[in-house]
Amino acid sequence: MALDFTKMNGLIPAIVQDAVTRRVLMLGYMNEESLKLTRDRGLVTFWSRSRQKLWTKGETSGNYLKVREIVEDCDHDALLIKAIPSGPVCHTGSDTCFSEVNDPAEVTSSEFLFYLEEVINDRREYPQEGSYTNHLFSRGLNKIAQKVGEEAVELIIESKDDNKSLFLGEAADLMYHFLVLLAEKNVPLSEVIDVLKGRHSR
Repeated sequence: MALDFTKMNGLIPAIVQDAVTRRVLMLGYMNEESLKLTRDRGLVTFWSRSRQKLWTKGETSGNYLKVREIVEDCDHDALLIKAIPSGPVCHTGSDTCFSEVNDPAEVTSSEFLFYLEEVINDRREYPQEGSYTNHLFSRGLNKIAQKVGEEAVELIIESKDDNKSLFLGEAADLMYHFLVLLAEKNVPLSEVIDVLKGRHSR
C-alpha cells in the first residue's frame, strides 16, 4: 500500500467493519507504526490521539478485533479494516460505536442464513482449532457430500414421527451441512436462490 499519511499529520482514519455481518463497528486512527503492528499481529491497533500512544483494541477488555482484510480507499488516505470482533466493540458496552446491534440473533431468518454462510466461509479461509466446520472441510468434498446425504436420510426418518423438536433439529442439521457443501463447491447461496427465483412464476 502506498498510503498518504501526510494529510492528517501522520494519521489516517481506519473504519472497522465486521467481516461477517458487514456492520460498521467503529472508527479509529492509525499511524505507520500501528498499521504495521496491525498487519504483523493480526489484531487491530490504533494510535490514540488523546493518550498519544499505541493501543490494541481489546487490550484491557479482551474484546479484540481480529483482522481479516485491510483495504485502502481510492485516495490512499483512509482504510477499511474487515475484522472479527471478540465481543462488544464500544467502551460503553454496545456492539458498535454507533449504537447498532451486531448480534446475529437479532437479524431476520433469511438474513441469518447469509450470516451463517459467511461464518462458514470465514472458517474455511481462517481455520480454527476444534471447529467442527473445519473438521468437515479437512475431510474433503466426498465426505461432506456424504454427510449431507446422511442428514437428509435422518430428516426423512424423523419426518415420519410427530416430534416437532427433533424434526426441526434434523432440518437445521441438513441446512447447515448443505451450506458447508456449497462453500466447498465455491457456490454462493444466492446462486441457488436465483435458480429458485427463475423457476417461480405467479
